[in-house]
Amino acid sequence: MLRFEWLAGLLLLAQPGAAPFQLTDDAQTGQRAAIIQREPYTTRLLDIPLVDPVKLERLVGQMEKAVYRKPINATIGDNGGIVKESPGARLNRQAFIDQFYANYYAREPLVITIPFQAIYPKVDSELLASIRVRPIGYYVTYFNSRNHHRFTNLKLAAQAINNYVVLPGETFSFNQVVGMRTRGRGYMSAKVIVRGEFSEGIGGGICQISSTLYNAVDRAGLRIIERYSHSRSVPYVPHGRDATVNWGGPDFSFRNDYNEAVLIRAHAGGGQVVVQLFSSENISVKPRHVPGAAKAVPEEVEIEDPGEPMTTQ
Repeated sequence: MLRFEWLAGLLLLAQPGAAPFQLTDDAQTGQRAAIIQREPYTTRLLDIPLVDPVKLERLVGQMEKAVYRKPINATIGDNGGIVKESPGARLNRQAFIDQFYANYYAREPLVITIPFQAIYPKVDSELLASIRVRPIGYYVTYFNSRNHHRFTNLKLAAQAINNYVVLPGETFSFNQVVGMRTRGRGYMSAKVIVRGEFSEGIGGGICQISSTLYNAVDRAGLRIIERYSHSRSVPYVPHGRDATVNWGGPDFSFRNDYNEAVLIRAHAGGGQVVVQLFSSENISVKPRHVPGAAKAVPEEVEIEDPGEPMTTQ
């Protein structure tokens, strides 16, 4: 006998213009089911209904998107404790197709219990606990926290790389990890350097995050893959120690050639950007000398947010 949730799905399918399938959840068993109209996935041969494989493949693609659940890595919370990971799930394509064929002639509509495959997080609590013990790289830069726009951008970019774990042999890309800097994601207009001149751009200032990360990475002896300097000196790191980034343009990337994973911890606040790198006790680090940053930075003024600023950073 169908449960109430499935009956609700049937009623939704009966509505004019309804989607060809409806997902329902069973509160008692925790199972998810798909209620599917048969006709949209049917072709006929001599008036005999048969499964249309092209339409079925389209349904499988739609179902994959509808039921996908992203895994969540273990992380370090604000109180310093480890927040446990959460596995994700994806559609088991072949099992779903097998069920579709098995139930095709059974009844209308088809009711198929969604077959899932678990997706395990990249970082679990055990790994995180083992690589947070030994500091291998550290760098601090300074900024004027009274510039609200720039401070906002720094905090967002620092949060994006905070708690990121770089596995052995993995390459870290700043642009890929931080993502596109847009107003919709909270980034604001602030000063940037464009062809040697100061201008305004969404996400301006986050090169201080990439530059601080670069120096911490260099101190830790990690392999630098891609790094570019600004077209003029910046005040927050020594000359030649910066790493400019721009979405769709220059990137900062490095590879973890050590035999242990590396944890990035980053924070922007109180006029400081702090990046720390940690790993396990078993890592054999080959540190490099990197000069520290000056604490004094030029005074900055708060700027009005222009209507359509440039997006170069």
